[in-house]
Amino acid sequence: MTSKGLKRLLVLVFTVFSVFHLNLVNAQEKQESKEKEAYNAGKSIINHVLDAHQFHILSFGKAHFGLPLPIILFSPEKGLVVFSASHIEEGETYKGFKFSDEEGSSLVGAHEDGSVDSTIVVYSSLMSFSKPLPTGVTTKYYDFSVTKGAAQLIFASVLLIVIMLSVAKKYKKTGANKAPSGFQNAVEPVITFVRDDVAKTYLGHNYERYMPFLLTVFFFILINNLLGLIPGSANVSGNIAFTFVLAIIAFIVIVFSTNGKFWGHVFWFPGVPVPVKILMIPVELLGMVIRPAALMIRLFANMTAGHIVILSFISLIFIFGQMSPVAGYGFSPVSILFVIFMDCVELLVAFIQAFIFTNLTAVFISQSIVEDHH
Repeated sequence: MTSKGLKRLLVLVFTVFSVFHLNLVNAQEKQESKEKEAYNAGKSIINHVLDAHQFHILSFGKAHFGLPLPIILFSPEKGLVVFSASHIEEGETYKGFKFSDEEGSSLVGAHEDGSVDSTIVVYSSLMSFSKPLPTGVTTKYYDFSVTKGAAQLIFASVLLIVIMLSVAKKYKKTGANKAPSGFQNAVEPVITFVRDDVAKTYLGHNYERYMPFLLTVFFFILINNLLGLIPGSANVSGNIAFTFVLAIIAFIVIVFSTNGKFWGHVFWFPGVPVPVKILMIPVELLGMVIRPAALMIRLFANMTAGHIVILSFISLIFIFGQMSPVAGYGFSPVSILFVIFMDCVELLVAFIQAFIFTNLTAVFISQSIVEDHH
């Protein structure tokens, strides 16, 4: 009896231990799976802010809906390669290429098994074209792909041209003395505002010379700012490359607006001792570069910050949902209200940033026009 009782006890202990061990392993595996699938707010926000090779519209579970864009690669050794970005989603390899990250922001050479092909390099910027081939690389590709930022920029340019031509056509048909109507009624006050409160205020009798440039800058930035507020669209104004090009254009206009008197003030500042004049030369030259740089950083930072704040409020729903489904659903109305409020603020910011860039450009141009009474 004692032997049978001991055996039963050992069987019971072994059974309890096995069940406990299995439950512990399953719990650990579930916890590890949960940690792997945990929502990463920072990664998700960066994913939406950065440029990509497709317009992401909706994700439902593992299903993703969007508009893939064409990938265009050229190699002096192997010629032109063109295919859709839909072929290399979810880490897939197609025609010897794959995305270097989950965001799909850049391409790398890859083998069929998905490993990186170190013999291929893909240059994604014009500044990289002159670089020598790295060690071990035998093939170089130049990336001319149409990303969502580039596609939206083209669309914004076409939209700007269509709007301005339609308004100009109506003015030509009805005349400038007739009261505006329709869309013309919405555009005319903005044009008048830029002319009277920006161009005339800072440029005086020279305002007509710069009106086409100032109006183009204002409406182009405004259209891109407004398009960036549409869910699933690209934040073009929050791309440093976009604001950099705008700053370069503004810098060129400012430099070509200068005259001999302006450069005389730069290289031989009047009314100060000679040592101070020599000291002021690099300061003045640096100031010419800092002005457009300030325009670039201001627009980029403000538009990027607004999108990050909106995405942060949306991410709070998923963060609370990870803690508890009840907390996630409970916080959803609060988060949505904050998002609606921030969207209204961003709508105002879209106009304000377009005005500030145009206004400061006019100010910098006026500072480069040194007349006799100055």
